[in-house]
Amino acid sequence: MIKTHMLTAAIRNAIVYAVTPAAAVVALTVHADEDVTQMETITVTAQALKVETPAAETPKSVSIVSEDELRQRAPQKLDEALRYTSGVTAQPYGADNDTDWIGIRGFEAATYLDGNRLFRDGYYTWLLEPYGLEAVEVIKGPSAILYGESAPGGIVNAVQKKPSSAQSNELRLELGNKNHQAVAVDASGDANDDGSVRYRLVSKFRSTDGELDHTETDRIYLAPSLEIDVSEKTELTLLATYLQDDGIPTNPFFPIYGTLLESDFGKIDPSTNYGEPDYDKYERTQISFGYQLKHYLNDTWTLNQNFNYGYNELFLRSVYAFTNYTPDSDQLYRGVVFRDGKNQSLAFDNNAVANWFTDSAEHTVLTGLDLQYSKTEGAEQDNYGFSQIDAMNPVYGNYTPLDPANNVDREINKSQVGLYSQYNLNFQQRWIANIGARYDWVSVDNKNLTSSTKDSVDESQLSMNLGLMYLADNGLSPYISYSESFEVLGTIDPVTKKPYKPLEGEQYELGVKYTPSIIDGYINVALFDITQKNALQTQGSLTTQSGETHSEGFEVEAVSKVTDTVKVSASYTYNSVKTNVTNSNEFKQAAVYPKHLATLWLDYDAYSLVDGLTIASGLRYIGESKDSPDNTAATVPGVTLWDAAATYDITSQWQAQLNINNLLDKEYVSVCNYNCYYGQSRTVMLNANYRW
Repeated sequence: MIKTHMLTAAIRNAIVYAVTPAAAVVALTVHADEDVTQMETITVTAQALKVETPAAETPKSVSIVSEDELRQRAPQKLDEALRYTSGVTAQPYGADNDTDWIGIRGFEAATYLDGNRLFRDGYYTWLLEPYGLEAVEVIKGPSAILYGESAPGGIVNAVQKKPSSAQSNELRLELGNKNHQAVAVDASGDANDDGSVRYRLVSKFRSTDGELDHTETDRIYLAPSLEIDVSEKTELTLLATYLQDDGIPTNPFFPIYGTLLESDFGKIDPSTNYGEPDYDKYERTQISFGYQLKHYLNDTWTLNQNFNYGYNELFLRSVYAFTNYTPDSDQLYRGVVFRDGKNQSLAFDNNAVANWFTDSAEHTVLTGLDLQYSKTEGAEQDNYGFSQIDAMNPVYGNYTPLDPANNVDREINKSQVGLYSQYNLNFQQRWIANIGARYDWVSVDNKNLTSSTKDSVDESQLSMNLGLMYLADNGLSPYISYSESFEVLGTIDPVTKKPYKPLEGEQYELGVKYTPSIIDGYINVALFDITQKNALQTQGSLTTQSGETHSEGFEVEAVSKVTDTVKVSASYTYNSVKTNVTNSNEFKQAAVYPKHLATLWLDYDAYSLVDGLTIASGLRYIGESKDSPDNTAATVPGVTLWDAAATYDITSQWQAQLNINNLLDKEYVSVCNYNCYYGQSRTVMLNANYRW
């Protein structure tokens, strides 16, 4: 424990000594000359920060996947879009067709759309279509000050494509392996003569097979939006999305023997499906609509209002295999999960931003009130003795269908009210300091309508954050920060049969952002230490609470345009995640998250070789990880994967693009956590784009 928390103590002491004099500077400056001058234009960066601030001047780790990067790498899921982002473990459970799996700094990430929480309640998860996004933002570390409930590792904010005054239309055709076929349209422009109303319509129709045999998904995606200049000082953006998936679920649970560990019956093929293709069913209908309202009150104050309604209807019947506990048994027991219900959510955020100057400082104040509500209701059934299946020669059809009479009707209502405020000081364009506080009230009612029972949770939480940064003339910007998180879970602990206790987290971070004048690029380094109490742990197929999880490490992220034609992006992450498991107070390495991650991506404009040709290639190193310390604690070997992309401008309107991920088609186990999971096999996609 002493060694584990050495980093925490070091960073905590540094914050005490650094922030104390900074707080005095803040206090003196606030009471200095209060003459207000006109607000300057601030560079727009991460929307999720709620205040337009350059990333280089934010005492917090922020990574952004741009629209150009999304276009070039052509991800088909949100988790695929984050494969080259430092601190992020993307797709640890392989290519799941009905869920995104994203971990940040050793914890599962919370997901947002344009700053609105996409609620996740068990299997009722939201899926986002990458073609409909203009950016993906990763805010690392706790973000309770801005969003209330959130995971300690960080959040992922997807930014939906929005209208543009420039007329732009695109038709995209896609073909790939695994029977991938898709057509997409993106149209944007002025909706009236004076350009005060602008529109955008993004749509995609896709059909593809899953990673496992006999699995598939058909998707319909529509995303209309309208931007209106209500007046010279007021902007209104109306946003909506519709997503429908229909198919057979990919349930990638594999036993540890025959995958990671040797068995008497041989090695299991990664495409083996242990479900029931003629019985399994996956249907999802998602609808969201809302608005963003911005009003420039005067040269100092800007008022913002953000509203979103989400509707997520799910029908899921999915058979899966349990792990086998001996190397000589090729018979696997199976369970089945059944969910037939819907989740509805409301998010309503009101905030005001004031920005003004005094003689030697710039001041920014953010203050707001947000309301969040979600309701999940449906029929559920979990059967852990569904049937058996042969691991090497699965034969389907030997099962007894679920009896609807055994369904449990449940309803979960969850509400959150949060008051928050944050003050940011830029003193003499040298020192940046911020301090923020938020108070939340969270209420959860979990009702079993079948048995007429109810469990309720009412919690309140105060969250804080502090940050200090110095801007040097040579481009170096060292910073230090402290932030907190909390989560109130709406479900029941299957082991204790009681509601989960709130999860509480805190992070200390020490870093430096470097933007040297001699190169076109930047280098960011961050050292972090996170502790979460009442942490969740997996016991077989169940998730319960067992104590504490501790995550510490550092990240390096660098981007540089080496020449006019060559751009290099690289990252490295060291992350040690340890937990005191349920049957021991000893801290051991947690499952899923590798200690080492590294990426390298190279862009080359090969116009000098072939006019209109761009070539890109990337390497992803995923270091070794461990099975759960409560299970085998076996080591999952690391792997290096090679990706490649090429685009060719056939004419000024036609463009062809080829993407190949896992070029060498490496077969590997991505993680083990009681069960094991194979990583995604090679994917090949060719698309043709016509723009007018």
